[in-house]
Amino acid sequence: MDIVVGGGKFGLKAVEFLISQRRDFIVIDRNPYCEVSKRLGIKIYEVGVEKLVEIAEKMNPEWIFPTASVHVIAEAIKYYFEPWNEVIDCILSRIPPRLVVSSGNGSIVLSYNRDKICIENCNSPEVCPVTKIKRPCPVFEIIRFAYPEAIVLVSHQIAPGLGAIKGLDFLEAVRKAKEKERVVIATACNCHGVITAFKRKI
Repeated sequence: MDIVVGGGKFGLKAVEFLISQRRDFIVIDRNPYCEVSKRLGIKIYEVGVEKLVEIAEKMNPEWIFPTASVHVIAEAIKYYFEPWNEVIDCILSRIPPRLVVSSGNGSIVLSYNRDKICIENCNSPEVCPVTKIKRPCPVFEIIRFAYPEAIVLVSHQIAPGLGAIKGLDFLEAVRKAKEKERVVIATACNCHGVITAFKRKI
Protein backbone atom coordinates (compact mmCIF):
# COMPACT_ATOMS: atom_id res chain seq x y z
CA MET A 1 0.00 0.00 0.00
CA ASP A 2 1.26 3.47 -0.93
CA ILE A 3 0.10 7.03 -0.20
CA VAL A 4 0.09 9.85 -2.73
CA VAL A 5 0.07 13.26 -1.04
CA GLY A 6 -1.56 15.71 -3.43
CA GLY A 7 -3.82 15.05 -6.39
CA GLY A 8 -2.48 17.67 -8.79
CA LYS A 9 -0.23 17.34 -11.85
CA PHE A 10 2.50 15.36 -10.12
CA GLY A 11 0.05 13.39 -8.02
CA LEU A 12 -1.63 12.34 -11.26
CA LYS A 13 1.72 11.15 -12.58
CA ALA A 14 2.31 9.12 -9.41
CA VAL A 15 -1.15 7.57 -9.60
CA GLU A 16 -0.76 6.62 -13.25
CA PHE A 17 2.54 4.95 -12.39
CA LEU A 18 1.04 3.05 -9.46
CA ILE A 19 -1.88 1.88 -11.60
CA SER A 20 0.57 0.65 -14.24
CA GLN A 21 2.37 -1.32 -11.52
CA ARG A 22 -0.92 -2.66 -10.11
CA ARG A 23 -0.13 -1.32 -6.66
CA ASP A 24 -2.70 -0.43 -4.02
CA PHE A 25 -2.71 3.22 -2.99
CA ILE A 26 -4.74 6.11 -1.63
CA VAL A 27 -4.60 9.79 -2.56
CA ILE A 28 -5.01 12.55 0.01
CA ASP A 29 -5.98 16.06 -1.07
CA ARG A 30 -8.28 18.69 0.43
CA ASN A 31 -9.73 19.33 -3.02
CA PRO A 32 -12.22 16.64 -4.06
CA TYR A 33 -12.07 18.00 -7.61
CA CYS A 34 -8.29 17.70 -8.00
CA GLU A 35 -6.71 16.41 -11.23
CA VAL A 36 -6.62 12.80 -10.05
CA SER A 37 -10.32 12.89 -9.24
CA LYS A 38 -11.35 14.69 -12.43
CA ARG A 39 -9.26 12.67 -14.86
CA LEU A 40 -9.36 9.22 -13.32
CA GLY A 41 -12.50 9.26 -11.21
CA ILE A 42 -10.58 7.97 -8.19
CA LYS A 43 -11.93 8.53 -4.69
CA ILE A 44 -9.86 11.10 -2.81
CA TYR A 45 -9.34 11.19 0.94
CA GLU A 46 -10.41 14.79 1.51
CA VAL A 47 -7.93 15.68 4.25
CA GLY A 48 -4.86 17.87 4.54
CA VAL A 49 -1.24 16.92 5.04
CA GLU A 50 -1.66 17.38 8.80
CA LYS A 51 -3.54 14.05 8.79
CA LEU A 52 -0.73 12.18 7.03
CA VAL A 53 0.90 10.88 10.22
CA GLU A 54 -2.36 9.47 11.51
CA ILE A 55 -3.11 7.80 8.17
CA ALA A 56 0.43 6.44 7.75
CA GLU A 57 0.42 4.96 11.26
CA LYS A 58 -2.78 3.07 10.43
CA MET A 59 -1.81 1.97 6.91
CA ASN A 60 1.95 1.45 7.28
CA PRO A 61 2.63 2.41 3.63
CA GLU A 62 5.64 1.13 1.74
CA TRP A 63 6.06 4.41 -0.15
CA ILE A 64 4.82 7.96 0.30
CA PHE A 65 4.79 10.15 -2.81
CA PRO A 66 5.08 13.79 -1.62
CA THR A 67 3.68 15.50 -4.72
CA ALA A 68 1.99 18.46 -2.97
CA SER A 69 3.72 21.84 -3.23
CA VAL A 70 4.70 21.86 0.46
CA HIS A 71 7.41 20.24 2.60
CA VAL A 72 5.25 17.25 3.48
CA ILE A 73 6.90 16.11 6.72
CA ALA A 74 7.13 19.71 7.97
CA GLU A 75 3.44 20.25 7.31
CA ALA A 76 2.62 16.95 8.99
CA ILE A 77 4.24 17.90 12.32
CA LYS A 78 4.18 21.71 12.42
CA TYR A 79 1.26 21.75 14.89
CA TYR A 80 3.78 21.03 17.66
CA PHE A 81 6.35 23.63 16.58
CA GLU A 82 7.10 27.09 15.29
CA PRO A 83 9.88 28.20 12.88
CA TRP A 84 13.41 28.11 14.31
CA ASN A 85 14.81 30.99 12.27
CA GLU A 86 18.03 31.48 14.22
CA VAL A 87 19.64 28.29 12.91
CA ILE A 88 18.99 29.04 9.24
CA ASP A 89 21.98 31.34 8.78
CA CYS A 90 24.22 28.72 10.39
CA ILE A 91 23.03 26.11 7.90
CA LEU A 92 23.29 28.49 4.95
CA SER A 93 26.92 29.23 5.77
CA ARG A 94 27.78 25.59 4.98
CA ILE A 95 25.84 25.31 1.71
CA PRO A 96 27.19 26.50 -1.68
CA PRO A 97 25.22 29.70 -2.51
CA ARG A 98 24.57 28.59 -6.09
CA LEU A 99 22.31 25.81 -4.72
CA VAL A 100 20.06 28.10 -2.69
CA VAL A 101 16.72 28.79 -4.36
CA SER A 102 15.17 30.54 -1.37
CA SER A 103 15.43 30.89 2.40
CA GLY A 104 13.27 32.37 5.12
CA ASN A 105 10.60 31.60 7.72
CA GLY A 106 12.61 28.66 9.00
CA SER A 107 13.10 26.96 5.63
CA ILE A 108 15.66 26.62 2.85
CA VAL A 109 14.99 25.32 -0.66
CA LEU A 110 17.94 23.88 -2.60
CA SER A 111 18.49 22.81 -6.19
CA TYR A 112 21.37 22.08 -8.53
CA ASN A 113 19.12 23.53 -11.23
CA ARG A 114 18.38 26.73 -9.37
CA ASP A 115 17.55 29.12 -12.19
CA LYS A 116 15.82 27.03 -14.84
CA ILE A 117 12.98 24.55 -15.23
CA CYS A 118 13.80 20.86 -15.04
CA ILE A 119 12.96 18.66 -18.00
CA GLU A 120 10.02 16.32 -17.56
CA ASN A 121 10.70 12.68 -16.74
CA CYS A 122 14.34 13.38 -15.89
CA ASN A 123 16.25 10.30 -14.73
CA SER A 124 18.64 12.38 -12.63
CA PRO A 125 21.93 11.73 -14.45
CA GLU A 126 25.24 12.87 -12.93
CA VAL A 127 25.46 15.63 -15.54
CA CYS A 128 22.31 17.76 -15.38
CA PRO A 129 20.66 17.87 -18.83
CA VAL A 130 19.65 21.50 -18.22
CA THR A 131 22.72 23.12 -16.63
CA LYS A 132 25.26 20.69 -18.18
CA ILE A 133 27.06 20.67 -14.81
CA LYS A 134 28.17 17.44 -13.14
CA ARG A 135 26.65 16.86 -9.72
CA PRO A 136 29.49 16.42 -7.18
CA CYS A 137 27.27 14.66 -4.63
CA PRO A 138 23.56 14.27 -3.85
CA VAL A 139 21.75 17.17 -2.20
CA PHE A 140 20.86 14.99 0.78
CA GLU A 141 24.59 14.56 1.48
CA ILE A 142 25.11 18.33 1.32
CA ILE A 143 22.36 18.76 3.91
CA ARG A 144 23.93 16.15 6.18
CA PHE A 145 27.25 18.00 5.89
CA ALA A 146 25.68 21.41 6.50
CA TYR A 147 23.81 20.26 9.62
CA PRO A 148 24.82 16.77 10.79
CA GLU A 149 22.03 16.65 13.40
CA ALA A 150 19.35 17.06 10.74
CA ILE A 151 16.77 14.33 10.19
CA VAL A 152 17.03 13.78 6.45
CA LEU A 153 14.42 11.89 4.46
CA VAL A 154 15.78 10.64 1.14
CA SER A 155 13.45 10.82 -1.83
CA HIS A 156 14.19 7.76 -3.97
CA GLN A 157 13.66 7.88 -7.71
CA ILE A 158 10.90 5.36 -8.43
CA ALA A 159 10.60 6.25 -12.11
CA PRO A 160 11.97 9.08 -14.29
CA GLY A 161 10.73 12.34 -12.78
CA LEU A 162 8.99 10.56 -9.90
CA GLY A 163 10.29 10.29 -6.34
CA ALA A 164 9.00 8.81 -3.10
CA ILE A 165 10.10 8.40 0.49
CA LYS A 166 9.91 5.13 2.39
CA GLY A 167 6.92 4.94 4.70
CA LEU A 168 8.98 3.52 7.56
CA ASP A 169 11.55 6.31 7.17
CA PHE A 170 8.77 8.89 7.34
CA LEU A 171 7.24 7.44 10.51
CA GLU A 172 10.64 7.12 12.18
CA ALA A 173 11.50 10.72 11.28
CA VAL A 174 8.20 11.91 12.77
CA ARG A 175 8.84 9.95 15.96
CA LYS A 176 12.33 11.43 16.36
CA ALA A 177 11.17 14.97 15.59
CA LYS A 178 8.38 14.88 18.15
CA GLU A 179 10.90 13.97 20.86
CA LYS A 180 13.00 17.09 20.28
CA GLU A 181 12.75 20.66 21.53
CA ARG A 182 14.56 21.90 18.43
CA VAL A 183 14.81 19.98 15.18
CA VAL A 184 15.98 20.40 11.61
CA ILE A 185 14.20 18.15 9.15
CA ALA A 186 14.80 17.82 5.44
CA THR A 187 13.59 15.93 2.40
CA ALA A 188 15.95 15.66 -0.53
CA CYS A 189 16.82 13.65 -3.63
CA ASN A 190 19.97 13.77 -5.73
CA CYS A 191 19.18 17.17 -7.22
CA HIS A 192 16.78 19.08 -4.97
CA GLY A 193 15.92 19.46 -1.32
CA VAL A 194 14.02 21.42 1.29
CA ILE A 195 15.11 22.04 4.88
CA THR A 196 12.81 23.18 7.68
CA ALA A 197 13.92 24.16 11.19
CA PHE A 198 11.50 23.99 14.11
CA LYS A 199 11.51 24.75 17.81
CA ARG A 200 8.90 23.64 20.31
CA LYS A 201 6.03 26.08 20.83
CA ILE A 202 6.19 27.83 24.17
